[in-house]
Amino acid sequence: QVQLVESGGGLVQAGGSLRLSCAASGRTSRYAMGWFRQAPGKERRFVAAITWTGDSKNYADSVKGRSAISRDNDRNTVYLQMNSLKPEDTAVYYCAASSACLDYISTYCKSLGPYNYWGQGTQVTVSA
Repeated sequence: QVQLVESGGGLVQAGGSLRLSCAASGRTSRYAMGWFRQAPGKERRFVAAITWTGDSKNYADSVKGRSAISRDNDRNTVYLQMNSLKPEDTAVYYCAASSACLDYISTYCKSLGPYNYWGQGTQVTVSA
């Protein structure tokens, strides 16, 4: 089992920045890590993902150029830096771990399917 705990969410004005963190504990063997978000009344959607080594990353078009995913395997933590935030970025952000997608973040790895473990989420609210 892997436990994931997100932090770093909050209320920020449009144009501001946030850095989300996801701390993993338990049987933290090699996992690809992803961030997803879910706005009220909408489906959970892919934001970004990173392989175990960090060599491959992928982003949703909606955040590309404004966000950066990174990881520190010594600390069992993955980060999502979000800049130039917009009101449409408002959502609950979830961290997820995948035992697949280890070497490359493919299109499949941008779906919910390959992710085995999920955190409880952290709220991000961007005011206009």
